[in-house]
Amino acid sequence: MSTTDDTRDLTALERERARIRADHLRPAGERPASTARGLHHTALISSDVERTVRFYQDVLGFPLTELIENRDYPGSSHFFFDIGHGNLLAFFDFPGLDVGPYAEVLGGLHHMAISVDPQLWQELVQRLTDAGVDHEVHSGVSVYFRDPDGARIELIADPLGEMYGSTVL
Repeated sequence: MSTTDDTRDLTALERERARIRADHLRPAGERPASTARGLHHTALISSDVERTVRFYQDVLGFPLTELIENRDYPGSSHFFFDIGHGNLLAFFDFPGLDVGPYAEVLGGLHHMAISVDPQLWQELVQRLTDAGVDHEVHSGVSVYFRDPDGARIELIADPLGEMYGSTVL
């Protein structure tokens, strides 16, 4: 929907967000502890294992930590990259299956934001430039780009638990 034919009632949408915040958002000191220990891994699809390894390890600096056969589809690879703090970014390839190109769909991945050290952020933006990867810088701390298979990735220089100066944890 373009902004010229946008029929959304932005005031009503903000009222709904305010209602949800009032009904469900608790101050940090009043929230129960999470039942989760952290993000073990997020799995994306790769159409070319080596191209994906070269991009994530060589361009972005996320070390490859394991490459094994996918237990669910013989011949398929399941491989992992270290994205810090015990978190992994994983991929599957499905040789012989036509999984089609990446598509943003409702209920699917919109983008993945990965926190990076502010001193490395500018270097990573330069690496994207040097590698010929189209990217957009926003707010001086976020860079958005697509990986080799089209998934939208954000590198954000804000610390974990913060977004553009606001605490979100």
